[in-house]
Amino acid sequence: MKQGIRSTTDASRLSVAPMMDWTDRHCRYLHRLLSRHVLLYTEMVTAPALVRGGALHLLEHNQEERPVALQLGGSDPKELAQAARLGAAAGYAEINLNCGCPSDRVQSGTFGAILMRDPGLVAQCVTEMREAVDLDVTVKCRIGVDDQDPEEVLPEFLSRIVAAGCERVQIHARKAWLQGLSPKENRDIPPLDYDLVQRMKGLFPNLHISINGGITHLDQAVSLLDAGLDGVMVGRAAYHQPADILCAADRRIFGTKGPDSTAEGAVRAMLPYIEGHLSNGGRLNQITRHMLGLFAGRPGARSWRRTLSEGATQPGVGPELVERALSDIEAAARVTA
Repeated sequence: MKQGIRSTTDASRLSVAPMMDWTDRHCRYLHRLLSRHVLLYTEMVTAPALVRGGALHLLEHNQEERPVALQLGGSDPKELAQAARLGAAAGYAEINLNCGCPSDRVQSGTFGAILMRDPGLVAQCVTEMREAVDLDVTVKCRIGVDDQDPEEVLPEFLSRIVAAGCERVQIHARKAWLQGLSPKENRDIPPLDYDLVQRMKGLFPNLHISINGGITHLDQAVSLLDAGLDGVMVGRAAYHQPADILCAADRRIFGTKGPDSTAEGAVRAMLPYIEGHLSNGGRLNQITRHMLGLFAGRPGARSWRRTLSEGATQPGVGPELVERALSDIEAAARVTA
């Protein structure tokens, strides 16, 4: 196994899930400041957008974010292979196929969770993508969709993609209901079945399985790893409370020495990045919207969110707004010390 693949596999002990409109390059840069080792994922990028639309700007990222995995959406094996080549050329460490998103827009493109109904097609996609790139090709899936019986469907799905050469999978431990539930409801209403995912590890001992869904704190991630799973993928909690999930991750999940990162340190490290983004014509709120949850649960958190939310859209505003908001946080900490 190649070194790049090995290091990405190691990083996937803890990963931040691909989340549309959230895990863009600015978000990933922030998350990398909080953890040097966690595996980061892009928002889903559709293969047609890259191959037919030529939207290569969707692949832009900063080298400082790496290791980063590119998540692709699509269902045409040849087109996915072409998109995977573009992702490899752009420097991504892994290519991931989305078989879990339940949105209507994704279904209309015949990809996402609807692919759980066609494991043969998913296997073809994996085969073509693996032949196209010298990277790990992984799959993110649900335990089933609609009236499918996960006990029957998931083992069949996994066996097909393993036979196609997939060595790592991320399983959202909920069904997806393609009719009747919104994407948001599909993240909350279908019950979690962690036991089923753990049983899959028993059935497929050589398959690297990461579990996703309902993981809200680092202690929970540690417990799931201790229970025998290979990796844990955290979604909304890593976005809304990134410091709680990521600051201690390098020490607790990856066993590194040294002090944990801090939200305050990440904010200071973001300032040059913000200046660079603004000098290139970007807007402050494109970055600060991802920083609102950094101090969640701490004194001054409400003031931090309000300052950034209300101020970052004002014309001419720059990193001094972030510095002022940080000063308020530090003042609140001194008061409560």
